Amino acid sequence: MPPLSVLDLSFVTAGSTPAQALRNTLDLARHTDRLGFTRFWVAEHHNLPSVASGAPEIMFGQIAAVTERIRVGSGGVMLPNHAPLMVAERFKLLEALFPGRIDLGLGRAPGTDPVTSYALRRLQQQERGGDDFPERLQELLLLETKGFPATHPFSKIDIMPSGVPLPPIWLLGSSDYSAHLSAQLGLGFGFAQHFASHDATDAMMSYRREFTPSSWRSAPHAILTIAAICAETDADAERLASSADLNVLRRNRGEYGPLPSPEEALAYDYSAAEREAIRRNRQRLFVGSQQTMRELLAPLLEATQADELMITAAVFDHDAKLRSYDLLADAFGAKG
Repeated sequence: MPPLSVLDLSFVTAGSTPAQALRNTLDLARHTDRLGFTRFWVAEHHNLPSVASGAPEIMFGQIAAVTERIRVGSGGVMLPNHAPLMVAERFKLLEALFPGRIDLGLGRAPGTDPVTSYALRRLQQQERGGDDFPERLQELLLLETKGFPATHPFSKIDIMPSGVPLPPIWLLGSSDYSAHLSAQLGLGFGFAQHFASHDATDAMMSYRREFTPSSWRSAPHAILTIAAICAETDADAERLASSADLNVLRRNRGEYGPLPSPEEALAYDYSAAEREAIRRNRQRLFVGSQQTMRELLAPLLEATQADELMITAAVFDHDAKLRSYDLLADAFGAKG
C-alpha cells in the first residue's frame, strides 16, 4: 500500500466556532504526525462559512511548529489569487524555518465565488481572458531559476531569504489539465478524486505516461486524494458519514453552512432525488470499517498506481475524526 497523508479543510461544525476548527486542525496535525503520516496539507478557500482557514499560508507555519517530522503544505495555493513573487517569498521563508518539511501545491481555481474572487483582485483585466494560471506558473518558475532574460526587469529580483530553494512543487487538479501540465514540466501531481467528475485513473496514468524528468523532479510522483471515513464497524462509519451526505446536498444547493451533526442528518427528511444524489456522491466518498475500506480502496489504488494516498474527512465529532485516521493508519500502514 502507498504511504498515507492528510488533507484537512478545517471544517466548521454546527454549534462550534471557526476558531475551534482551526485548533482542531492543529490537534489533528499533531495526531497524524505521531501516527507516521507523510504529509499534512491544508487548502485555500474564501467566503465559505463551512471552512475556517481563509489564510492557509499562516496555518502552514503553525502546523509545522507543533509537529516534528510530517511534511506540511498547500493543497493548494490558488495561484491566480496571488502574485508569484509573494508565493515564492512566503514558501522560501517557510522552507528556511522548517527545511525539508514544506510542500508547495498549486491550483488554478479561485477557491471562492466570483465576487469574492474580484475582492481578492484575482483578475482585474477581464479582456485578457479568464485564466492566467499558465503565465503565473511560468513567472514563479522563472523567478526561482533566474530564467528571465537579462533585459527583463524581473531578472534583477533576488527572492529573500536567499540561498533557500523553493519547496517541491505540485500541480493539483480535478481534471486532466494539471496532469498533462505537471508531466510536461516535470513536477509532482495531486488529483482531487474527492470532488472530481473526471476519471482518476485516466488523469493519474496520463501524468505517469507523459512525465518528463526535470530539474524539479527526476521521477513522477502522483498523489491521490480521497474522502474517507472509517470506524470500528460499517454501521458506525455510516452514522458518521451521514453528516457528509447532508453537507454535500446543501453544497449542491449553494448552501455552505457548518457541517451538520449525525443527529441532524439522520433526522432529515430526504426526498428520493436527494437519496439518489447521495448514492452518486458515494462513488467519491469511501465509508466503512477497516476491512471494508481495504476492499473499497484496493481496486482504485491498483488502477491509479498512486504513489501516495491523501485522505480528507468531513466528520462532525473531533474525537471520531482522530479515531478514523487511527484506523486507516492501522489498516494501510502510514509508512511515514
